[in-house]
Amino acid sequence: LQFTEEKLGQAEKTELDAHLENLLSKAECTKLWTEKIMKQTEVLLQPNPNARIEEFVYEKLDRKAPSRMNNPELLGQYMIDAGNEFGPGTAYGNALIKCGETQKRIGTADRELIQTSAINFLTPLRNFIEGDYKTITKERKLLQNKRLDLDAAKTRLKKAKVAEARAASEQEVRITQSEFDRQAEITRLLLEGISSTHAHHLRCLNDFVEAQMTYYAQCYQYMLDLQKQLGSFPSTFLSNNNQSSTTPVQSVSTSSVLASASASLPSVSNSVVTSGLSELKSSSGSRKARVLYDYDAANSSELSLLADEVITVYSIPGMDSDWLMGERGNQKGKVPITYLELLN
Repeated sequence: LQFTEEKLGQAEKTELDAHLENLLSKAECTKLWTEKIMKQTEVLLQPNPNARIEEFVYEKLDRKAPSRMNNPELLGQYMIDAGNEFGPGTAYGNALIKCGETQKRIGTADRELIQTSAINFLTPLRNFIEGDYKTITKERKLLQNKRLDLDAAKTRLKKAKVAEARAASEQEVRITQSEFDRQAEITRLLLEGISSTHAHHLRCLNDFVEAQMTYYAQCYQYMLDLQKQLGSFPSTFLSNNNQSSTTPVQSVSTSSVLASASASLPSVSNSVVTSGLSELKSSSGSRKARVLYDYDAANSSELSLLADEVITVYSIPGMDSDWLMGERGNQKGKVPITYLELLN
């Protein structure tokens, strides 16, 4: 009745003190974001929802999920099987087997990342949601009930007409007030623990970052070893696809990767590119050029490029042979020639 009358604006309501209200909103906010981060971390570590649910169920039952191959391991197995089928003595078969072994090693690193992150990061977050926060919710509900009891007693006191009824109502208000105060104190103490929850989750976050760092370092090392085993890919491999990796790796700059890629294009197109550029450099004219790859300008003297756009290019005497001046509308700047295809 008290709750209904409050909702209808017919009864007064005892407000919680500002400190307690702040603690409650901090706890709610912590719960909301902890859940979001936890769920998205699960998605990141295991994108397959069916596998994710299964692993979660098995974890609940405290049993080991049946070991199924993950995506890198599966790809690795296919590559190894294909390599053996084509013949380990052939260049392609041999390369496939080496790639397959590396994919499997990445798959193992993947498993270790999931396991470490689940123990050091996801479990503590889930424990907060399913443990501490549930306790807070229960005590908060109890506080709400004690407040309703108190306000109902206050309403009865207001309405009491005869002296005996007033005395009984005053006694009831004193009892419900002390019960409310006691419950508010219990709730406050629980809520003040949220600060230590943040501190604990910060340590867990550091553990998660460390697990990711280990994983990416392992993957990088495995790929580096693989590249060495494959002899950094003979140029004939690249001639099939001039769009070599545009991801810079440590000291290898994107432009040098692309320069080596364009250098290994079939000699016919290479001579066309070379003759076109030398002709452009010797004349003072300009030409249209199509951009082959995205390029981010390193400084204000360069022009950023988007793949497939067409710009005007021309040469300036004394300019570095690897660069041309590029113009797009009223924007101009240096552009690397390895990113361009000259148009007639």
